Amino acid sequence: MKSWRQSQILELVDRAPVSSQEALRQKLGERGITATQATLSRDLRELGLVKRAGDGAYVRPGAVGTSAALGEQLRKAVASTLRGFERVDQLLLIRTDPGQAQGLAVLMDKSQLPEAAGTLAGDDTILIVCRGADAATTLEQKFSKMVRGSDPS
Repeated sequence: MKSWRQSQILELVDRAPVSSQEALRQKLGERGITATQATLSRDLRELGLVKRAGDGAYVRPGAVGTSAALGEQLRKAVASTLRGFERVDQLLLIRTDPGQAQGLAVLMDKSQLPEAAGTLAGDDTILIVCRGADAATTLEQKFSKMVRGSDPS
């Protein structure tokens, strides 16, 4: 139970700003996980989470600074490594040069694309499971703009 709770804590703080233990406790409660303040305090200490200076949200030590910088890094990586893509319903299949897929998939995961539920990478292929067909279409359009060198927003 402890490892499951801690993995959920990491997912929550990675996805959205959580700036108090009470907010974290409520978010865990929405996932069916009950925890006391003392338990959360121990979990945060064991996970090594720290409070970010700007907004006081919990983050992993060494977490990427700004989402704008990460977005620009993703745009550059997509523009330079993406060789093709195909959408099938809510799935998006990305093709890269050999050896490039895993690094690009990690960057996509760190970017926390709202359209993507998750990625699976091989050597030169990434499978993105999107949160529905509309999300897949939106993500496909974003990647298309990135490849052409325009702002994906």
